[in-house]
Amino acid sequence: MIDVKEAADKARSHLVSFFPDAEKVQLEEAELTDDKVHWFITISYEGVANSVASSLLVGKSVRYKIFKLDAKSGEVISMKIRDIK
Repeated sequence: MIDVKEAADKARSHLVSFFPDAEKVQLEEAELTDDKVHWFITISYEGVANSVASSLLVGKSVRYKIFKLDAKSGEVISMKIRDIK
């Protein structure tokens, strides 16, 4: 079984492979399910705003992704948008 550091590293690597321009990538949350089958890892990063107008007004925005990993193999099962309100 992978530990929390390995799970976070795998989630970060997965994020950067899809978003190579992501900046200030950091771990926000880590949770091992009660049955110890999955890790849920939340990563934040800075990215450019969605539109040119938004990027001129706001600049970069903080975004969040939540990753579901197999706790045994470390395989990333899913990556989803995490809204923080």
